[in-house]
Amino acid sequence: MKLREALETNRELAREFSELEKRVGKHDEEITAIIEAIRQLMAPPKKPRREIGFHVREKAPRYRTRKRP
Repeated sequence: MKLREALETNRELAREFSELEKRVGKHDEEITAIIEAIRQLMAPPKKPRREIGFHVREKAPRYRTRKRP
C-alpha cells in the first residue's frame, strides 16, 4: 500500500515538474526577448557612412503648362 502511494506521489511530482519546466521555458524566452529589446534601445544609433566625392546639384527643368482659353 505504501509503495503505491509513493509511486503515485512520484508521478504527481514528475507531472508538476514538467508543467513547471514548460512555464519557466516560456518565461525564459520572453525575458530574453525583453533584454534584447533593451540592449537595442541602449545601443547608440549607427551613423550613416560619409560619401566620398562631391555632389552636383542641378536645377530641375521648368515645365510649361498651356493655359486653357
